Amino acid sequence: MSESGGTETSATLRRIERAAGGLATASVARMDETLPWFRELPADQRSWVMLVAQAGVRSLVQWLRQGGGATDRTQEVSDEVFAAAPQALARSITLQQTVALIKVTIEVVEEQVSDLAVPGEEQSLREAVLRFSREIAFAAARVYARAAESRGSWDARLQALLVDALLRGDSPDVLASRAAALGWSDAPPVAVAVGRSPGGEVAAVLHTVYRQARRIGVEVIGGVHGDRLVIVLGGAADPLAATEKLRTAFGDGPVVVGPAVPSLDEATESARAALAGFRAAPAWPTAPCPVAAAELLPERALAGDAEARRRLRHDVYATLARSGGELLETLDAFFAAGGTLESAARALFVHPNTVRYRLKRIAEVTGFSPLAPRDAFALQVALTVGRLDPVVPAVAPVPSQTGSPGGRKTTQSGDDRHRSL
Repeated sequence: MSESGGTETSATLRRIERAAGGLATASVARMDETLPWFRELPADQRSWVMLVAQAGVRSLVQWLRQGGGATDRTQEVSDEVFAAAPQALARSITLQQTVALIKVTIEVVEEQVSDLAVPGEEQSLREAVLRFSREIAFAAARVYARAAESRGSWDARLQALLVDALLRGDSPDVLASRAAALGWSDAPPVAVAVGRSPGGEVAAVLHTVYRQARRIGVEVIGGVHGDRLVIVLGGAADPLAATEKLRTAFGDGPVVVGPAVPSLDEATESARAALAGFRAAPAWPTAPCPVAAAELLPERALAGDAEARRRLRHDVYATLARSGGELLETLDAFFAAGGTLESAARALFVHPNTVRYRLKRIAEVTGFSPLAPRDAFALQVALTVGRLDPVVPAVAPVPSQTGSPGGRKTTQSGDDRHRSL
């Protein structure tokens, strides 16, 4: 019996201490022979492994002196093994690889038990080595758990900074550097989704996002800003469909997806549209969820979004103005008639088929159909915005004879007369 109460004598412990360097060298040599990935490690990382192996043998002696796990310092002794190497080793070598290294080291020690133990203590030492290997395995798990927590906290802060930079419209260089630190591959297309955060710990919220993103095979960066959850999606062919699969990661309320852009450098545009849509979404209570920011153009314009007003003015009103005065005239008459085609035709002194044709042309050139209530609302807002701040000389509608300013009768063009027949 040793003085510490264990079954190994002082003679066995001294033999192990003297053999520490040789055991570590033999272990590293065995790793080099049996583990192909170990041979590819840089020299500094291989030297760290050597330090860990040497520390492991010394800790085995200390552990045996203290009773082989019978004291409260067992965890402290086993944790000291990995204190010999910097924390960077945990980022360079996976937990699975670390377990393989421990296994090789234990095998080498077990093979030399007959030389390390004095006669009669071989079995006792072999059992002690097995128990110690269990403690080392637990210590490795603790090291990697702490590294993961630290890395997770750092990643969460870095992602929050990146999302904040995106929302502020910082330079592409700032976005690129922070995204590179997170391992973002910038797979196109890139889009930004904004919704309400479900609440709770930010880490838990983002963990849900990442878990669901892995399931559908898209790249994400997320951040919680106040009560909003902002997600940057990469590599999703259909960002709206991808966001629908991530819907449970958001809280109650609308979720708005900005337009797809080629890369993260241009994602500020998508973020601005998504944020503007999120602010305006309450004005459309029956909107689908998620909804594209482009579907909220009229609400965004009414809420003061300059980009939405520009698009309605340029893409809708100016397009109608350039396409000929009869389209604006017909749209005004159609709305004035409460959406009744025949009443609009009478007000314009044209055949209903002419009105149908013109309404079809309006849908073709603007993408909004006057016959669809939702599109009709967008067209009405576009007309209002365009006339308040026109970008091109507006073509004044020709007043009709009945109920029109000036009392002048509208005449049909040859094409219109032909289409009315």
